[in-house]
Amino acid sequence: MKEGKSSKSNQQEQHEQIYHQNSHLGSFKFAKLFDSEASWDKDQLGDVLHWIRQVVGLLCGLVWGAIPLVGGIWLLLFLAISSGIVYGYYALILKIDEEDFGGHAALLQDGLFASLSLFLLAWILVYSLSSF
Repeated sequence: MKEGKSSKSNQQEQHEQIYHQNSHLGSFKFAKLFDSEASWDKDQLGDVLHWIRQVVGLLCGLVWGAIPLVGGIWLLLFLAISSGIVYGYYALILKIDEEDFGGHAALLQDGLFASLSLFLLAWILVYSLSSF
């Protein structure tokens, strides 16, 4: 009979712990983005780097189109800015060992082509709509 009560209390404690973890999940994830001591797996880091690139691609595309800039040099500048931000994030802020995640090339390539497409789409649309 005591085992039944203890198993119920253990289940209740587990449910409370899960609820407590889920209620603070949003703030924990945001805090983890800038915590150099946090542990990352390859998929989590890839997702974060991908979405950083998407935001940078959209912002740069909107700015480049609104100014309005033309020429290939601005495309190269976007690639340099985007790669610099991603490198700075994982090397300087997170301070991770890049060899655990496939090296610099794998990390710098994460989300590159999707962000390049979004950058070009935003740049062309804003430029075309504002200039004509």
